[in-house]
Amino acid sequence: MTSISKGRLLAGAAFFVAQASPAFAAAGADAAEQDRQYLPDGIIVTGQGEGYAEDDGSSGTKTPTPVIDVPQTITFITEDQLEDQSIRQLGDALRYVPGISIETGEGHRDEIFIRGQETTADFYLDGLRDDAQYYRSLYNVERVEVLKGANALIFGRGGGGGVVNRVSKTARINGFEAEVDASVDTFGAFSLSGDVNTTLSGVAAARLNATYEEFDSNRDFYSGHFIGISPTVTVDLGEATRLTATYSHDEDRRLVDRGNPADGSRPLRGFRDTLFGDADFNDTDSKVHIAHARIDHEFSGNLTANATLQFADYDKAYQNVVPDGLRNGGADVQFSGYRDTQTRQNWIAQANLVWELDTGAIQHMILAGVEASWQDSNNGRSNVLFANGTGGTTSRFTTALTDIFTFPAISLTGPVRDRDSELEVLSGYVQDQIDIGEHFQLIAGLRWDRFDLQTIEQLNGNRGDRVDEKASPRFGLMVKPNPRLSLYASYATSFLPQAGDQFFLLSPGDSAFAPEKFTNYEIGAKWVPSDKLFVTAALFQLERTNTKGPDPQDPTLVALVGESRIRGLEFNLVGEITPAWQANIGYTYLDGEITSTSSFGAEGLRLQQLPKHHFSAWTRYDFSEQFGLGLGVIYQDEQFTSFSNAVTLPDYVRVDAAAYYAVNERLSLQVNVENLFDASYFPSAHGDNNIQPGKPLSARLGVRVKL
Repeated sequence: MTSISKGRLLAGAAFFVAQASPAFAAAGADAAEQDRQYLPDGIIVTGQGEGYAEDDGSSGTKTPTPVIDVPQTITFITEDQLEDQSIRQLGDALRYVPGISIETGEGHRDEIFIRGQETTADFYLDGLRDDAQYYRSLYNVERVEVLKGANALIFGRGGGGGVVNRVSKTARINGFEAEVDASVDTFGAFSLSGDVNTTLSGVAAARLNATYEEFDSNRDFYSGHFIGISPTVTVDLGEATRLTATYSHDEDRRLVDRGNPADGSRPLRGFRDTLFGDADFNDTDSKVHIAHARIDHEFSGNLTANATLQFADYDKAYQNVVPDGLRNGGADVQFSGYRDTQTRQNWIAQANLVWELDTGAIQHMILAGVEASWQDSNNGRSNVLFANGTGGTTSRFTTALTDIFTFPAISLTGPVRDRDSELEVLSGYVQDQIDIGEHFQLIAGLRWDRFDLQTIEQLNGNRGDRVDEKASPRFGLMVKPNPRLSLYASYATSFLPQAGDQFFLLSPGDSAFAPEKFTNYEIGAKWVPSDKLFVTAALFQLERTNTKGPDPQDPTLVALVGESRIRGLEFNLVGEITPAWQANIGYTYLDGEITSTSSFGAEGLRLQQLPKHHFSAWTRYDFSEQFGLGLGVIYQDEQFTSFSNAVTLPDYVRVDAAAYYAVNERLSLQVNVENLFDASYFPSAHGDNNIQPGKPLSARLGVRVKL
């Protein structure tokens, strides 16, 4: 720690910390209803079990603001849609979000591209950073929010293309509810989960979510399991104060599957089920603990405060034998491998004050907040050695291309990486949302961050130290011809220090350079044609600057000369088309390239894993109160697997389907079919030689019992 005492700051922040939330009414009222009291009458008032539309835009402003008044593209996946699609993992849910491409994550973590910007760290839980490398389950999640475009004012560093926020299920003071879900698929994978909510008194409630999953798929030798348990309590400490506390403990262990190598400029076909690795060695094991306490207080009808303190502990190891590519004209495959360990502890404290102020014909909603965080991380690595048959070892192993590979004895080198990092961030921000009459709204704000990163490579003593102080503005203008239509223009920035998004190592050379900068320009429209239907459209340009590259004056030197640009448009329709018909339909067009030579590649190269066209649609139609059908379609245009632009993932169409039958009010059945027409496709990659084949036709049978 620096001269500021961590203990003193944590104690002082324990009361005034966290993501803003709407003020709530008298004790004992249902939390889901309280959270929407600020919404205009008739504008998509939804809650648990209400469909695919969502109106709560508070994650985009840290204030009680409906989505129609947020000058930014926000995509929701509600709990109803997650249940209808039988989705349990975050990565599977995000496949249906336009503008997001899924990276394979090397078979052991969530990794995505948002508007062409790759990230393993821009993930949030209830508005607070959850940035370690692991797979996130959705068993305790109310909804998933994707906020597009750079926006450091709300989320701080990173998030160049946007962020993904998960909203937790919390205890509700509204009686007793319980639900048990079980499902099994045609590969043999199964899951069992439970959700119990009970009122402890008129002012307190407790809720418990828990799940157990066994993994399986068409891929040879694939297996694993997930265990998650998440208790939460809600207590009204008076008519104007509410405390919410949550804890989650997740354990995930599974085989690491890095996918298939390329065959020239295309993915290798004919090996949909083959594991290009060692089933006895490839493995990942992660344990995650996240504890979160939040307090909301209403001083008056127009002045509220909220506070959250979060502690997270991540412990993960993974090891893999990985394909390096085909050799000898495609007859052989070369392999290498390594073992990697990662540990991280995060403390985050955040405080917000929201003040609503009327000055005649002008109304203000003023946000003032502070955030402090501390992050300690370690990353270690050892490389794989293969026995060579003569008593020695080698770091590479080449064998004939076949359906099942046999590997020689595997051992590990001593550590080749042992990195410790300490990160301290102090932030302050202010924002004003201004209503000018009935038809004009402005939003303007500024965030200041002090970013102090210290890293050391223990093996050689190399240190990287840098302190950055950055100011990140946000501006937005909205014109509202009527309460159901808003037209907006916005400008926002974000930054990322030169240490990768995990901050394991800041090399001595990198410590001389200022952070990369992301600038987002966006114009759009949001329309609410009916009470539970939302339509949005946006045009945007995202610029990335300050990327390292060869100095034009002296190519032997490095300078901040690299730039890239993405231009695109996005369309989304979500909600209730008719009382029996729910839909979430989206389309994104993306055109992006490197505009100035950088460490990523030469000027003119197209950005990696950036499909020009991406269309997704999920819809459910209920023919009666008992029976309904669901249909999903994903179209993803061709895309390059890396900045080399040497290997192309072909475009594809995947069709999913579902059927629902309610036996009675307490028992329901559903069948979900993935890849209905058994398309052969490659949805994701990690570089040119780790390309993941899509799953073949499969079905999952689910049973839901409400107690």
